[in-house]
Amino acid sequence: MTRTGGGTPVGELADDRTLLGRTSTAERVADILRNRVAEGYFRPGERLSEEAIGGALGISRNTLREAFRLLTHERLLVHELNRGVFVRVLAVEDVEDIYRTRRLVECAVVHGLGDPPYPLDGLEAAVGAGEQAAEDGTWTGVATANIHFHRELVALAGSARTDELMRGVLAELRLAFHVMDDPRGLHQPYLVRNRELLDALGAGDRDRAERLLAAYLDDSREQLVKRYAHQVAQARP
Repeated sequence: MTRTGGGTPVGELADDRTLLGRTSTAERVADILRNRVAEGYFRPGERLSEEAIGGALGISRNTLREAFRLLTHERLLVHELNRGVFVRVLAVEDVEDIYRTRRLVECAVVHGLGDPPYPLDGLEAAVGAGEQAAEDGTWTGVATANIHFHRELVALAGSARTDELMRGVLAELRLAFHVMDDPRGLHQPYLVRNRELLDALGAGDRDRAERLLAAYLDDSREQLVKRYAHQVAQARP
C-alpha cells in the first residue's frame, strides 16, 4: 500500500479523484486535502509526500505544490526548508487565538440575526448527527458533527466570505482535536449545549442564544487550552 513520508496510506485518497472533475485545479486539490487534514487522515506533524499524493490523485507536481501553497497560507500546512511539507502542529497560543476569532464571528452572527423564524435545518441535522455518533460511541464523528454545527451556525449570516473564513478557522481547530487523548471527554459535554442553543434559536430567542453561545465558547476555550497545553507538554522530549 502506498504511504506518505509520514506513514499514512494514501491508496484511499485515489477515491477522491472523482472530485477533481475534468480539470485538476489547485483549488480543488486544496479542498480535498483540507478535508482530509480536518478528518485526521493526515495527522499533525506528518510529512506529506508529493509523489504519493500526486500519484493517488493523478495530478501534476506543480498543481499539488500550488495546493500545498494555498493550505500553507491557511495555516494548515508548513513548509520546512530541505525537509518538505508537513501538517501543522498548533501552539497553545494558536488555540487561544482561534477561540478569540470564533467568539468574535459566531456571536456577531447570532447577534445580527433578523426576526425569526430562522432556517435551522442544517443545525438540526448536525445536532442529530452528533447525538447519533455519541450513541454509536464514535467520538470522531461527534467532533465532525460539532464542527458542522458551528459552520451551519455561521451560515445563518448568509455571507460567503464569513463562511470561507470559518471554514479555515474550524479546520485549523481540528488540528488540536487530533492530538487529544480523550475525545469523549472533550466533545460529549457539548452535545447537550448544541441542543440547547438550537432550541433557543428555534424559539426565536436570539438574546438567549447569544448568551448561551458566548458561555459555550468561553468554556470550550478554557477546557481545550488546558488539555492541549498538558498534551503538548507530555509530547516534549
